Amino acid sequence: MTWAATILTLYPEMFPGPLGLSLAGKALAEGRWSLETVQIRDFATDRHRSVDDTPAGGGAGMVMRADVLAAALDSVPDGRPKLVMSPRGRPLDQALVRALAAGPGATILCGRFEGIDERLFEARPLVPVSVGDYVLSGGEPAALALLDACIRLLPGVMGAPSSGEEESFESGLLEYPHYTRPVEWEGRRIPEVLRSGDHAKIAAWRRQQAEAETRLRRPDLIERHGDARRPSPSGAQKKKKKKKDE
Repeated sequence: MTWAATILTLYPEMFPGPLGLSLAGKALAEGRWSLETVQIRDFATDRHRSVDDTPAGGGAGMVMRADVLAAALDSVPDGRPKLVMSPRGRPLDQALVRALAAGPGATILCGRFEGIDERLFEARPLVPVSVGDYVLSGGEPAALALLDACIRLLPGVMGAPSSGEEESFESGLLEYPHYTRPVEWEGRRIPEVLRSGDHAKIAAWRRQQAEAETRLRRPDLIERHGDARRPSPSGAQKKKKKKKDE
């Protein structure tokens, strides 16, 4: 079954955008995934095709209307997760990307203006997703990032299946440094271990480098995933600890 993406947006011309190029574009042409856009404004009910209104209680900006967005969402068949790109959402991480890529696809609502009427979240099963602690002009760039992350994991999109496994965040660590020819460049040489042909030593070096990079650049990942990576006590150790506790 083809992985299917439906984007609800005020700017359908923004899609596929960069997803029409490179690996994602080739996969789209080959039918490995499909893309449909829904113009939210088509579901407005007044002659001005209004999709927003002033905030209740006053304040700056405009708020997207729940009735218009609900009608747009209800026009999309069920069976796929319905997401909304929002800085209030759960952080987009590799675990969520893998879960979405393994499913049938996703319906993504792209907000604009000051925000979305909160009643929409109460009335429809939307999952808010955030791509970072910053604010964009709309949900479209965030949706493109989410789709790119998912599409590259679909079967047949990347050349080698292992390409998606040895990457940053897959094991809770940043990825190890990479090197290629020439062997020496501006007085800097490729580490000798990578030219040794000893796969066990290379694997150990890469693991060590990944841990060092993560501790230096993202210590929060070490704290978050450290317990999960720490080997569990052996049966003998568990028995010894139990006996000591008794």
